[in-house]
Amino acid sequence: MVVEFTAEQRIMCPSCGNRGRRVSPLTVRSLLKDDLRSEVVGFDGACCQTPVEDGSGCHSVTQDTGYRFCDSSNCDVVYFTEADGTLYTKSQLKVPVGLKEATGDRPLCYCFGHSVATIKDELRTKGHSDALDDIRRRMKGPGCHCETANPSGACCLGSVAKGIQIATKELEIADSPLPAAPTSAFKHRAERLAKIGTLLSAIIASSCCWLPLILLAVGVSSAGVASTLEAYRPIFIGVTFGALAAAFFFTYRPRKAATAQGGRCESQTTAKEDCCATGRRVDSMSLNKVTLWLVTILAVAFLFFPSCVGAFLGSIAGQQVTTKMTQATIQVEGMTCEGCSAVVANAIRKVSGVLAVEVDYRSRKAVVGTEACCPIPEDEILAALKSVGYSGIILEARSAPPDAGQTEQIK
Repeated sequence: MVVEFTAEQRIMCPSCGNRGRRVSPLTVRSLLKDDLRSEVVGFDGACCQTPVEDGSGCHSVTQDTGYRFCDSSNCDVVYFTEADGTLYTKSQLKVPVGLKEATGDRPLCYCFGHSVATIKDELRTKGHSDALDDIRRRMKGPGCHCETANPSGACCLGSVAKGIQIATKELEIADSPLPAAPTSAFKHRAERLAKIGTLLSAIIASSCCWLPLILLAVGVSSAGVASTLEAYRPIFIGVTFGALAAAFFFTYRPRKAATAQGGRCESQTTAKEDCCATGRRVDSMSLNKVTLWLVTILAVAFLFFPSCVGAFLGSIAGQQVTTKMTQATIQVEGMTCEGCSAVVANAIRKVSGVLAVEVDYRSRKAVVGTEACCPIPEDEILAALKSVGYSGIILEARSAPPDAGQTEQIK
């Protein structure tokens, strides 16, 4: 079945519908790969006479040749025939078609070697491009052969002018300061919140130990505080490690170089000009890491505070219970950490007649010593324990040896 094309359809690219420009069969034959050249039929006479003395470049083809050039940048088709719509794509040409490329060198002037890449180099070094003036000057000589070198088969001055605009715009985009990623502010806030959360949860997790000590130091009753807080200690320990893991993630996560606008990466020009900003970013990252490790050390210190406070408090303990004292062993309920032993000892020590107290957190027992001549004030001691949130049971009471009081008097 033969498909009839209208006159308008014949000049439209079958692939993209773009109106094609006339092109000489000489151009098509010169630029197609060798195995396709024999398919091109038509006259071999040049449609472009060079040199052109007025500097306007090669004149366009004005007569129908049967071949059209598609200059659409979004179409792979370079040439097509008017008669039957035969297509020749970019891959079938011997040279790249700069008008149809979005990256790379993108040749524009095939006679004198100007491309988007060379124009960019000119713009970077001189701030302007002399490509158009160079082409106008040199096309008056014998070096111009657009019809057999340029895929469009026409003068390249228009393409070069457009290429200068493209190169200028791409450099402006590449050299503009990189905008912050839309989520960067959120990530920074999340990083700070994770660090703050780590520290606060660690402090709260150990509050069952240090809070009663502070309340006791300022003379405020801490009854029931330690046992209440101890119930929530595992939860806050879990929150601490969760927040700490989040802080490490936000601090050490891989930094993406691409921005949200098209995934563009930082150019070398931007990197050189923004060296101070880069230094500031490095300093900021280093500070964040140092801060994170300080928070980690403090968090671990607070979490282990209940276990270590006993050793510290033991070093400042008061008088020890001796065999020359009347002694009582009390089972203390409600102690949750080593810090509790200090609270218990301080409460019992305030009872009138008590000379010495020794509290063992692991066995939950307290040994109380009084004057050899005096009995243990059991009721007062139990009341003192209750006032600070603990309960006690008298397990054993031992009197001092009969001669203990006399020995003390002789001394």
